Amino acid sequence: MRILANDGLSQSGIDALEKGGFEVLNVKVAQNQLENYINENNIDVILVRGATQIQQELIDACPSLKLIGRAGVGMDNIDVDYAIDNGLQVINAPSASSSSVAELVFAHLFSMVRYLHSSNREMPLEGDSRFAALKKAYSQGTELRGKTLGIIGFGKIGQEVAKIAIGLGMKVLATDPYVESAPITLEFFNGQKSTFTILTTDKEELLKESDFITLHIPLQEDYTITTSEFEVMKDGVGIINTARGGVLNEVDLVNAIENGKVQYAGLDVYETEPTPAVQLLMNPEISLTPHIGASTLEAQERIGLELAEQIIKLL
Repeated sequence: MRILANDGLSQSGIDALEKGGFEVLNVKVAQNQLENYINENNIDVILVRGATQIQQELIDACPSLKLIGRAGVGMDNIDVDYAIDNGLQVINAPSASSSSVAELVFAHLFSMVRYLHSSNREMPLEGDSRFAALKKAYSQGTELRGKTLGIIGFGKIGQEVAKIAIGLGMKVLATDPYVESAPITLEFFNGQKSTFTILTTDKEELLKESDFITLHIPLQEDYTITTSEFEVMKDGVGIINTARGGVLNEVDLVNAIENGKVQYAGLDVYETEPTPAVQLLMNPEISLTPHIGASTLEAQERIGLELAEQIIKLL
């Protein structure tokens, strides 16, 4: 069987699949050439990340396909229901990148509360001429310890975020319509473990009480965070979105920053990827990354192996 890893696959994943008897084509095929490539090469399995769309038209046009794999969590770029209805297997790697995304949340949080996102822009330009002034400007940072972190969406990634927050001495509030409680186990370097049970609360309470809010939900039909939600939040709140562009209204976010409701924000995903709005890119209060939440070497290794194990089992 032939597998097209269209958006790349870790070498460990390729090795596992080849050992299992599969031929892996680790090449990038443009979206408009994908149908021809799949049919000409009799592709049985296609593995994609977020860059490749697998929708009804492509599924209908490629009868050789037996399985679609998403090298990550979100399945927004795949017509999952239609694929399953037409006899295809659809898989992803839901837990492999949880730690990577959770660590990026705190990269943004630390960057924001100590103004690293701003000072890293200013120091190369004026660090030699205005050192004392910049020092004064960026000496009003705050600590995360003792603050309240609100987690909207308490699945695997949200729970990984909670682990780090607890380790930092933060209070954790979480909301999720499908999760009533979750055990959060911290594992330490010496083999010791400590488990905390987090009971979820309602969204309104979380919005009111949190100093920082981080989003970990799939794409919704409507925005989850808009002006009405910002109005409920504390003045000076910080907000992080490493989930999906479109769960947070970006126009409302910029307005909330400008009127002082939101002190700072961290964004890894955007409504208009791969061309984020200029108002976001140029805003000095926003810490920015280009959708790299799951993009660590370790996460990609785990994703490759997790997909390989599933493919070998299923096919």
